[in-house]
Amino acid sequence: MADDRIGQRPIAAIDVGTNSFHMVIASVSARGQLEIHARDKEMVRLGSGAGDMKRLAPDAIDRGVAAMRRFAKLAEQHNAVVRAIATSAVREALNKDEFVERVLQESGISVEVVPGTEEARLIYAGAIHALPIVDQRACVIDIGGGSTETIIGFQGEAEVVHSAKLGHLRYTKRFFPDGIVTEDRIDACRTAVRGEWTSMFHSMRVHGFDVAVGCSGTIMSVAAMTHARLYHRQPESLNGMTYAFRDIRTTIDRILAARSVETRLAIPGMEAKRVDVIVAGSIILEQAMLGLGIDELRISSYALREGIVFDTVQKDDDIRRFHHLAHLRYESVDHVCELYRVRRPHADHVKNLAVRLFDGLRMLHGYGDRELELLEAAALLHDVGFHIGADQHHKHSEYIIRNSAMPGFTNDETEIIASIARYHRKSHPKKKHATFMALTPEEQQVVRVLASILRIAEGLDRRQQQLVQRVRVDVSSDGIDIYLIVPNGLADMELWGAERRKELLEETLHLPVRFVLD
Repeated sequence: MADDRIGQRPIAAIDVGTNSFHMVIASVSARGQLEIHARDKEMVRLGSGAGDMKRLAPDAIDRGVAAMRRFAKLAEQHNAVVRAIATSAVREALNKDEFVERVLQESGISVEVVPGTEEARLIYAGAIHALPIVDQRACVIDIGGGSTETIIGFQGEAEVVHSAKLGHLRYTKRFFPDGIVTEDRIDACRTAVRGEWTSMFHSMRVHGFDVAVGCSGTIMSVAAMTHARLYHRQPESLNGMTYAFRDIRTTIDRILAARSVETRLAIPGMEAKRVDVIVAGSIILEQAMLGLGIDELRISSYALREGIVFDTVQKDDDIRRFHHLAHLRYESVDHVCELYRVRRPHADHVKNLAVRLFDGLRMLHGYGDRELELLEAAALLHDVGFHIGADQHHKHSEYIIRNSAMPGFTNDETEIIASIARYHRKSHPKKKHATFMALTPEEQQVVRVLASILRIAEGLDRRQQQLVQRVRVDVSSDGIDIYLIVPNGLADMELWGAERRKELLEETLHLPVRFVLD
C-alpha cells in the first residue's frame, strides 16, 4: 500500500470478474477524455459453483493467477500503475485470501476486493464518461457472471445503488447446469430473478430515472444480436446505440427458443465464448427491463474497468491537491460521523494531530498518502462506538465501521480502518484477536503503525478542549521527540494521556518516545 504517485503514467485497470478478467490500459487527458493504450481479456470462469459461490476451485485459481501474471507483464511494458478490482466470485469465496495472496506473490498485483455497492459506483463512473448522460438521471444496469449491479445516478453522484446475486454464470449453474434448456427451467429462472429483484424494482421505479443504460458482456452481446437482426451488419462500436425493448425482447425470445448450443451459435452476432451462459443472462436482462419499465436501452461500452481508471485519477488528484481524504471517501466518513453523532471538534482535532505525527514519522514508517487516508478516516471515526456505550467504545467502533456502507473504500480498507479504531485505546493488537489475525502481515503492520499514532493523538486531546494546538516531531538515532505546542502551558492531563499511550509506537518503531512542552 506504499505511496505510488500516478503523475503522467497510464493506469492498468483490471476487472477481476466471475466469468472473465478484463484489463484496459489507459490515460485520462486534461479534458477528461480516455485514451486507450491496450485492452486484454481472459475467459477465466473463476466462479464455478452453483448457487452461492462459497469457494474458488483450485483449477479456477490457477487460471486466474496465470491471467494476472500475463496482465502484469503487459502493464509493465506500458509502465502503467496497476489497480485490480475483484467482484462477486472473489468477494463471496471463503478462500479469497488464498487467491489474493497467490496473485500478489506471483504477479505483484494487489487485488482490491470491493463490496457490490462500490462495484456499482465504479460502473456508474465508467458509464457517465462513455455517454452524455451526466445531467440526466440515469439507470445503469451491468449484468456480470456472479452479480448484477443497478445504479441510478445524477450529475456524477450515485443516488441509488443495488447489487444482487444475479449473474449469468451463477444462474446458468443453478438452472441450466447440463446445458439443457426447457420451458420449465426458463420459467423457474424467471421466477427466481423476479423474486430476488422485487424490492429493487419498487425502489428504483419510485426514485425514477430519465434514461436506461446497459453495459458489459451480456448486454453488449444481446445488443450485438439485436443490431445484426435489425440492420444485417455490426456497427464499428455499440457505444451510444439505443434499442427499443420490443427489439431486445425479440432477440431474447430467439435466444430462449434456441434450445441447443449449435442453434444459438447460428444467431448472427452471437459470441461463441458466451453461448453457454447467454440464456440465463438474457433472462436477467429481460426481467430487469420488464420490472423497471424500460422502453429503450442505451449501450455504454465503458463499465467497471473504465470507471476504475477515472476513479483512480480522481483520487490521486484529490490527494495531491488537498492532502486529505478524497472527496467521496470524506463524504462516506462524514455520513457515518453524522449518523452516530460523533463529537466533531474532538474528532477533527485528533485527526489533525495524527496527520502531523504521521508526516513527522515518515522517515521511520515509510508510508505514503494512501495510508494517511486510512489514518484520517480512522481518526474521524474512532469514537463512533460511544453511540452504543462508553466503556468498550473502541470495540463498538470497530464493529460499526466494519458493518457500515462506506462508498469509496474497498472491503480490505474498511477492515484496516476498523482495526485502527479498535486499537486507539486499551489493548494492543494480539494474536488472540481474530479480526486482527485475519489481516495480511503487511496490513497488520499498517494497523500497528497507524493505531500507535492515533493512540497518541487521542491522548493529546484527553479533555477534548484542544489545548495542544500542534505537534512537531524530531527523529534521531536515540529516540523520537514530540514537541507539544501549548499556548497556555496547561496540558498536564494531555501529557499524561499521551505518556500512557506511547508504548505501542515505541514497540512498533523500536525507538523511545519523549514528549516536550514547546
